[in-house]
Amino acid sequence: MTQHVDVVVVGGGQAGLAAGYHLRRQNLDFTILDADPAPGGSWQHMWDSLHLFSPAEHSSLPGRLMPAQIGETYPDAGHVVDYLADYEKRYDLPVQHGTSVDAVRHDGDRLLVEADSGTWRARAVISATGTWSRPFLPAVPGRSVFTGRQLHTVNYRRPADFAGQRVIVVGGGNSGAQIAADLAMDGHVGMTWVTQRPPRFLADDIDGRALFGVATARRRALDAGRSDTGGVASLGDIVAVLSVRAARDAGLLSAKQMFTGLTATGVQWPDGTWEAVDAVIWCTGFRPALAHLAPLGLRGRRGHIATDGTRAIGEPRLHLLGYGDWTGPASATLIGVGRTARDASQQIRDLLH
Repeated sequence: MTQHVDVVVVGGGQAGLAAGYHLRRQNLDFTILDADPAPGGSWQHMWDSLHLFSPAEHSSLPGRLMPAQIGETYPDAGHVVDYLADYEKRYDLPVQHGTSVDAVRHDGDRLLVEADSGTWRARAVISATGTWSRPFLPAVPGRSVFTGRQLHTVNYRRPADFAGQRVIVVGGGNSGAQIAADLAMDGHVGMTWVTQRPPRFLADDIDGRALFGVATARRRALDAGRSDTGGVASLGDIVAVLSVRAARDAGLLSAKQMFTGLTATGVQWPDGTWEAVDAVIWCTGFRPALAHLAPLGLRGRRGHIATDGTRAIGEPRLHLLGYGDWTGPASATLIGVGRTARDASQQIRDLLH
């Protein structure tokens, strides 16, 4: 049976929940379809030692402050999961967990949302699927012949899984630095960290609060026609969270130049030497999970959907929320997604009314 609603939100993580909060304030009829069987979004799949960049009060969705975590200045991922589950329940948001959306199609004056549990005809759609389900693996020579273990950030959990092994961590961003630090400080793993360019650490006193301010200031400057400030990228690539700072200060977080390729049992270094390796952890980023939008034919040559704010230029009934700066400054963060969710819901209200 096909159901009819004003809005379907695809994705029930932090962006989807923020969208639901504001859609309810606009008195719109909506449903949230989420592939995960339980609340918490991608936070429930993070590695054990992960903590936020910001204190709880600076990591909140609209309408409800995240409570502090006892004994932690920066909450861990489990605390975030609990907060998101409570948020969903507190606002009685209509989330259908365990529902995967396969396609969004044009259907006359509506958009047809096809999921594994049924179909919905919606007057508008908000896509809030994030990137976690679409990890990126680079085309490195020899990757297909390496017989050791290969995994992405999404599969890493704890150092104990690699005790006594020789591990290469690839990636000069936050996940690469944090996982490298996690392994290095454990003391039971032979860890080597490799990056394409020398790591760029932000100043120790910069956390998520400052980064949100910088991202917002950049967006305001661009909107006003002023020169690009460079935003967060101008400050560095890696937030010096406590674990990273400890490993760096202990001399355990020095990065090597990226290897030239993999062999069956190891890596080949730029100077021609070879080293045996048991596992490679690819901390090489993500791509937006937008396969469900393919039938709309909106993606350009590089897979990017052109937007004006969060609204898809080629389909004004579609909004994209929480994928990064191209859908709003800091919109992939807990504190940043609320503002863009509000703007998207207001635009949808105006369109439908």
